[in-house]
Amino acid sequence: MMKARLIVPSLLLIAAASAATIYVWPQLPDVVAVHWNYRGEVDGYAPRAVLWLLGPGLMAFMMLLALLLPTLSPRRYEVQPFAPTFYYSFVVVQCLLAYVHGLVLASASGVAVPIDKAVRAGLFVMLVLAGNPMGKVRRNFYLGIRTPWTLASERVWYATHRLAARLMVASGLLGLAVLALGAPGWLLLALALAWAPLAVLYSLLQYKRLEHTAQ
Repeated sequence: MMKARLIVPSLLLIAAASAATIYVWPQLPDVVAVHWNYRGEVDGYAPRAVLWLLGPGLMAFMMLLALLLPTLSPRRYEVQPFAPTFYYSFVVVQCLLAYVHGLVLASASGVAVPIDKAVRAGLFVMLVLAGNPMGKVRRNFYLGIRTPWTLASERVWYATHRLAARLMVASGLLGLAVLALGAPGWLLLALALAWAPLAVLYSLLQYKRLEHTAQ
């Protein structure tokens, strides 16, 4: 039943992405844009059949990966204690993939899409959605802030992920706000990534604090 939280929404998203691809297929040129640089300019093309791999195909792969990884977890690092959050995180990634696939289809169909701003908005929304339950993630090798110090101490893992949850949500919300105000690309990139080194540094400081207390 727990896996249904992943399988059902994933299959619905894959079906929606497939239906959208079929619907616009007759309007697509033989070669379509599949990659844009940071300024939103097209710098990569591919045959339109590649859209099936980059959209529904990649989404199906992510679903299968999410089903496989828990079976490979070593003892004491199992996914089962936080399985709802684990599967939820993969569904969030599936939503982002479906969203980006829709943008690519719209652009290939001739719709004027501000790809750079639209993709950045999607990434910031993903930060909010993925960051919100981050404090529920337990020690594992697949998801979360996996540093030597969080993996070595459950207390450090817990404290780091509680902070990371707040940082990710704050970064996502602030990123959406400054994106709407027309902030430059470097600032948006900094907001999207800044939470990660802060969380890593915090995990080190927490670990050193525990070492000092234990002496």
